Amino acid sequence: MEKLNAVTLRNQLWETLNDVKTNRMDPATADAVASQSREILRSFKTQLQILAHAKKNVTVDMLQFAGETHE
Repeated sequence: MEKLNAVTLRNQLWETLNDVKTNRMDPATADAVASQSREILRSFKTQLQILAHAKKNVTVDMLQFAGETHE
C-alpha cells in the first residue's frame, strides 16, 4: 500500500473519476472516496490552523504529506 500524501490522494481521486467515467466504479462508491478525501484534507487544514494559532512549526509528517520533504 502506498503511503498517503497529497500526491497519492490526488492520483487516487483522478483514478476514481476515470473509473466512474468508464463505468468501472459506481457513482456512490466514488462519492464515498471523495467524502473521505475531503475529511482528510479538512483535518490537515485544521491541524495547520491550530499550529499557526499556537505559533508552532509545521511537523515533519505534515510536510511529508504535503510533499515538501523526502523520506
